[in-house]
Amino acid sequence: MVEENERPQAGFQFSNFGRNEALVARGFQMPKCRKTGTTIAGIVFKDGVVLGADTRATEGDIVADKNCCKIHYLQPNMYCCGAGTAADLEMTTQMMASQLELHRLNTGRQVPVIAANTMLKQMLFRYQGYVGAALVLGGVDKYGSHIYSIHPHGSTDRLPYTTMGSGSLAAMSVFEARWKPNMELDEAKQLVRDAIAGGVFNDLGSGSNIDLCVITKDGATMTRPYDVANVKGQRVGKYEYKRGVTEVLNTVVRPIEIVSETVKVVSEEDMDTA
Repeated sequence: MVEENERPQAGFQFSNFGRNEALVARGFQMPKCRKTGTTIAGIVFKDGVVLGADTRATEGDIVADKNCCKIHYLQPNMYCCGAGTAADLEMTTQMMASQLELHRLNTGRQVPVIAANTMLKQMLFRYQGYVGAALVLGGVDKYGSHIYSIHPHGSTDRLPYTTMGSGSLAAMSVFEARWKPNMELDEAKQLVRDAIAGGVFNDLGSGSNIDLCVITKDGATMTRPYDVANVKGQRVGKYEYKRGVTEVLNTVVRPIEIVSETVKVVSEEDMDTA
């Protein structure tokens, strides 16, 4: 019989936190946190919202994935860009997508974007920042077009344009200089593309391609990749060396002794089967 305290619990688990604190008190050194890098952004334009993200996933100073998807599906009328810990972002967005779908089925109506914002901020606040998920939520509902920035500790802001991640300052400088109300679709897509490119070229944690997601009242269109910011260079030289280029200093020849062995095959008649 499984004890009540042994039953697996749903959601994020931090049961090892006390154990880790006890190990630190005994002198054990805990592994240091590794900084991750991302550039995500979103703006409101005339007919909806445009979300953008780069595609580089880092593990400290190592590029772990050059083409990861940072724009996550929540509902047909809303998507979410994520920066922070990749595993936390995947689980957070998947859990929230399932909860929002249950909300839609229960009410029989389109889920408002503010409902997703409220559910996300309540969940992140509950974990007090231990879930490393920084989000840019964008969507369109009957109340209009919305962009929210959601911080790992649960604080949120509703803004006409926002950026998050390690490359957010470079992206925000592009928005501050060029964003204006009631932008057309092509102009808005180019602006978000340039903002993400600003993070790609000015932040070591951001890189590779640029993904865009356009959400209007008619639905969402995901373009992946929208632009390849860093095109891989082509080799122009040959790196093959001809025989004799490297000098042979000495040569040693060792004879190989071949030893033959005879294997005797034993028949069933010779075997003692008693």
